[in-house]
Amino acid sequence: MGTHASRCKIVVLLCLVTFLSNQSNVECEDEQGTQSESCDLFKGSWVLDDSYPLYYDALSCPFIDPGLNCQKNGRPDSMYLEYRWNPIGCELPRFDGQNFLQKFRGQKIMFVGDSLSKNQWQSLACMLHFAVPSSNYTLVGSGGGALLNLSFPEYGLSTAFLKNGFLVDLVVEGVGLVLKLDSLSRTQHWKGVDILIFNSYHWWIHTGRLQTWKYFQVGENLIKDMDRMEAYRIALTTWAKWVDSNIDPGKTKVFFQGISAVHNHGSEWNEPAVQDCRGQTKAIEGADYPGQHYPGEAVVKDVLGNMTKPVYLLDITLLTQLRKDGHPSNYANGALDCSHWCLAGVPDTWNELLYAMLLES
Repeated sequence: MGTHASRCKIVVLLCLVTFLSNQSNVECEDEQGTQSESCDLFKGSWVLDDSYPLYYDALSCPFIDPGLNCQKNGRPDSMYLEYRWNPIGCELPRFDGQNFLQKFRGQKIMFVGDSLSKNQWQSLACMLHFAVPSSNYTLVGSGGGALLNLSFPEYGLSTAFLKNGFLVDLVVEGVGLVLKLDSLSRTQHWKGVDILIFNSYHWWIHTGRLQTWKYFQVGENLIKDMDRMEAYRIALTTWAKWVDSNIDPGKTKVFFQGISAVHNHGSEWNEPAVQDCRGQTKAIEGADYPGQHYPGEAVVKDVLGNMTKPVYLLDITLLTQLRKDGHPSNYANGALDCSHWCLAGVPDTWNELLYAMLLES
């Protein structure tokens, strides 16, 4: 490692303090007070590192859904396991599962959102379990997997996944399923949690048979259809008001998992002859993605920017856009999947970022 890289590694945690306060680029100084490059955890590139995968063996982790265990499903290549996220201007601290369990002893962690939240929860479950393989654990599920809770009694720590893809209420009424954009009543599980990581986006853009609602509702008005990003903004604002009214930042840290990329069209990464993520074995080189921004990115940043309570954005969009190789693809237990992520794989980096942010939040 070069001298400059070493200095950046030393000061990355100091840099994180300012980063978490501003949620933007910050200038890091090294130990001699010399100005270094701009440090941004969410801008960077993927580099091959032969020490990866670091944290667990997917073939023996008991928490991975069958469709995400690409190794068990016969994926023949392994380079997708060997990439390390390299932020601009600093190095991301490696995840230390034992330290995580000790530092957050007695705390409750909950991921609330869709299956991409579950993707991250399963990754964290594997990372913690393999850090302390001799420690007992309990896994309790209810509601067909809608609520899963993994606890480590030795540490008094639990990490849960709660399925809730819209955050706001989806209610069966006489006219059918109604998505109530300004109503949020299923929050009992969110209270008393020390670390909350929310996520909501992909269900909002579903159409056809994947659309799970018949009407939107705002106030007393039923709406057959409306601009999806307008609906998303109203719903996120409803969620944001709940956080602002109910969360004590001295007791609970709140994160929002940013938009995770899908790779359904090769034209998005300048390979128009490629249909989707099938056959992709390498990350996109460099720190730029040629495709367009997701419209929800601006909505998320705008809503979070107007909140009165601190919510930290786990801005995973770019780093996932660059990983067209990281999906289960046709190793998804019989299906084609270009939206979720193989485990081990990309979501392990999300938890490295979460860990780094928690250390200084």
